[in-house]
Amino acid sequence: MRAAVLTEPGRIELQQRPIHTPRAGDVLIRVSSVGVCGSDTHYYREGRIGSFVVEKPLVLGHEAAGTIVGVGDAVDPDRIGQRVSIEPQRPDPDSDETRRGLYNLCPHMEFYATPPIDGALCDYVTIGAAFAHPVPDTMSDDAAALCEPLSVGIAAVRKAGIDGGATVLIAGAGPIGIVIAQLARAYGATEIVVSDPSEPRREQALAFGATTVLDPLSQPIGDLGVDCFIDASGAQAAVVAGIGAVRPAGRIVLVGSGAESMELPTQLIQNRELVLTGVFRYANTWPTAIALVESGRVDLDAMVTTHFPLEKTAEALDSDRTPGSIKTVVTVS
Repeated sequence: MRAAVLTEPGRIELQQRPIHTPRAGDVLIRVSSVGVCGSDTHYYREGRIGSFVVEKPLVLGHEAAGTIVGVGDAVDPDRIGQRVSIEPQRPDPDSDETRRGLYNLCPHMEFYATPPIDGALCDYVTIGAAFAHPVPDTMSDDAAALCEPLSVGIAAVRKAGIDGGATVLIAGAGPIGIVIAQLARAYGATEIVVSDPSEPRREQALAFGATTVLDPLSQPIGDLGVDCFIDASGAQAAVVAGIGAVRPAGRIVLVGSGAESMELPTQLIQNRELVLTGVFRYANTWPTAIALVESGRVDLDAMVTTHFPLEKTAEALDSDRTPGSIKTVVTVS
């Protein structure tokens, strides 16, 4: 099979590799669409994200969909031919975290495109059968792949406690910020404020559910009194400003990946009894993601701004620098 392999920072080689053999409990999937994530571009350009370091050739890509073409032992052969959205993680079923239902926090997790585990920018992948989620015929391959970033957003809005009538501040109008804005609207938020220094991104946020947009470089966020703040930027200035915008007893959810540490206004957090937490991937989100897309309450296809074939993976990884880009998808088959 073909595989787009990161051989060193800034270099992708299209290689021929053996097709995977599904283990017991696994399915073999012919990949159709793979979304490009910010983590992919970080690995591509820098060879690392924090403590995760690329030390040997790596296949990138974890936002993926395809069709089951083979099954391992103990998997119903009737699953062959199913179109699926791939939840790209393989937790240890015996870890304490997995047994508590928090399998995303499993310390022995094998996650697509997180060194040293290869990802989905190739013709075929394997995954545990329970992590290959069937999608309806009405859902496109691209949308099925983008159920992965949608799941990040679902994990965030669940932790933020968004419900009918909620007021929300979102920092960052990149793909995750856009997803969260759509979800906030779908979950019933009535005021959705999105902050981003880029005017084109602010305009895109308005098209995807924001009720108000702010330029943090010229418009101080201030004490907005919102019910919750979700950071999708990873920028310290955005995080600190967002914390100050939350009402007493409100919630703060950190999603964006930035510096390994930052200084926060701890007295404000204490005095307002704010609840601050983070999001690391997701757990038990795919059924919700598929239902939201199928119902039309979230539009993932509209977020796709560019397609590239597998042979042009390097160009796909650099396409986030194109003005107006929201989400790039690599079409594999």
